[in-house]
Amino acid sequence: MKNLILYIILFCSTSIFAQNEQLAQYYYDKGDFEKALVSYQELSDGLPTNPFYFQRKIDCMQQLLQFAPAEKAIQERLDRYKQATLLVELGYNFQLQKNDSKAKKYYDDAIDKIRKNPNEVYGVANVFEKKVLLEYALKSYLLASELVPTFDFKYQTALLYGQLGNTDQMIANFLDEAVENPQSALMIQNQLTRYMSTDGDSKFNDSLRKALIIRVQKSQDVFWNQFLSWFYMQQKEFGKAFIQEKAIYKRNPESLTSIISLGQMAIEEGDNEVATGVMDYVLLNTTDVEMIVQAQTYLLKMKMEKAQEKDFAAIDAQFELLLKQYGIAPVTLSLQLKQAHFVSFIMKNPTEGKAIIKRAAEMQLNQFDQAQCKMELADILLSEEKFNQALLYYSQIEENLQNNVLSHEASLKSAKTSYFKTDFEWALKQFKELKSASTQLIANDALEYFLLINDNTVADSTQTALKQFAKGDYLLYQNRNQEAIVQFQSILKSFKGQEIEGVTLLRLGRLYEKLGDYNLALAQYQDIIDHHSDGIYIDEALYFSADIYNKQLQQPDKAKALFEKIIFSHQDSIYFVDARRKFRELRGDTNL
Repeated sequence: MKNLILYIILFCSTSIFAQNEQLAQYYYDKGDFEKALVSYQELSDGLPTNPFYFQRKIDCMQQLLQFAPAEKAIQERLDRYKQATLLVELGYNFQLQKNDSKAKKYYDDAIDKIRKNPNEVYGVANVFEKKVLLEYALKSYLLASELVPTFDFKYQTALLYGQLGNTDQMIANFLDEAVENPQSALMIQNQLTRYMSTDGDSKFNDSLRKALIIRVQKSQDVFWNQFLSWFYMQQKEFGKAFIQEKAIYKRNPESLTSIISLGQMAIEEGDNEVATGVMDYVLLNTTDVEMIVQAQTYLLKMKMEKAQEKDFAAIDAQFELLLKQYGIAPVTLSLQLKQAHFVSFIMKNPTEGKAIIKRAAEMQLNQFDQAQCKMELADILLSEEKFNQALLYYSQIEENLQNNVLSHEASLKSAKTSYFKTDFEWALKQFKELKSASTQLIANDALEYFLLINDNTVADSTQTALKQFAKGDYLLYQNRNQEAIVQFQSILKSFKGQEIEGVTLLRLGRLYEKLGDYNLALAQYQDIIDHHSDGIYIDEALYFSADIYNKQLQQPDKAKALFEKIIFSHQDSIYFVDARRKFRELRGDTNL
């Protein structure tokens, strides 16, 4: 019985203590420091050895300008526990009172503690960083490393050098850390990417590129080739990355996986020239059937995107030849599905496409491969206006492969199916959820359709124009391009000056580009630039126009002017980084 009573008392005490902690946190977060101070004082009195409660108590005092009581509390704790970190706290209390000389004295005293006992660096440097006393934190790490050479603070000092603006030393420290501890390379690359993407000029990128090239030249370690390849891929300079990947493979010809990945990335970014070179290189250097099929699939994918009617028979014959050579087997599934897509959407023979998928589905496939078959079948059914059947297969994929990229893709296609059906209310709910998807391409696509439906529903509650637009998008999906052009042109005539006009011009521009009519594409984009400059499609109109002038019409001066407009007027655009890189290339910058 006594034990039960004791247990109840302890339970109640713990429960009350937890409630007090939550209450203190609530007041602190709310900015009610007087009440927070009372709560943290009680908590600190109850657990005097707890540094968090003590620190919060001091924070509250300082917020309330109670510097003398704060100094007294810190000094009493310092006398009791002799912690070097409390010297930093004392110094900071004086700094808040603008007494810099006293603050410096205590900061120097904390540094002296490290000199006497280098292990103090962990606590002292950490508190300096929390107080944003970055130079003192750096001094702490450097002193400890000097005293104990086995201490390794390259990562911490790299971060501090970066925050202090010494990016060259940051790069040197990060690279030293990466090669000494390769398991940290990815984390370091993530840190470097932050500077690469936010830096307004090319100085940082130039410094990093030079540092990597020097290490490649001085060392025989392929680690630096891999790092330099990574850098070039971030810059979307796939040709230069390919040179590094070939150098890596020559010295370590074990796997072509990274080269295949490079080719895939080049395809996604529209650099088909490099991608073709990559896949040809793979075919020359492997006898692995899976790798050969993968490379051939990518090559055929690029041919399909550029194919005209006169090319159809040759492409189809190439599919048949490869499948005859390597067999109807799970290893050639990617080829079989690509062939099904080709005959269904490009040769306009969905019956044959479904037969190819049915044959593929009869093989012994794992769950992921089965889902790929269902996805392609659903896509074909959707093109045949069999919406409910398509939705059924998409939902099966979502159910069977939860939290998988393919599952998210099925969710997006399911939402688009609802959109094509003009079930806008349900589609909007789906797109709203998907715009926060972990896969950036899916999130971007979902956001585009979410804004399209939302904006045009606000502008026109009857959704008349939106229904006509969805019909045009569906014709595009079916690869009925000429009919889609007629549909979008009809929208421009019927809803001139309305919300739908801007996105319709953009769709027409992209469609004319696809068909190779670049002057007509430019005319649509120019209409957006002239009459919809305050809309959400202006940055796309500028970027796509610049790209046509740059790649197709060979008019670099016009392209440069348009890229420059994005750089100075649309920094929040998803095309900003690409526009800046291409502008520099056209300007003739050598340090790319």
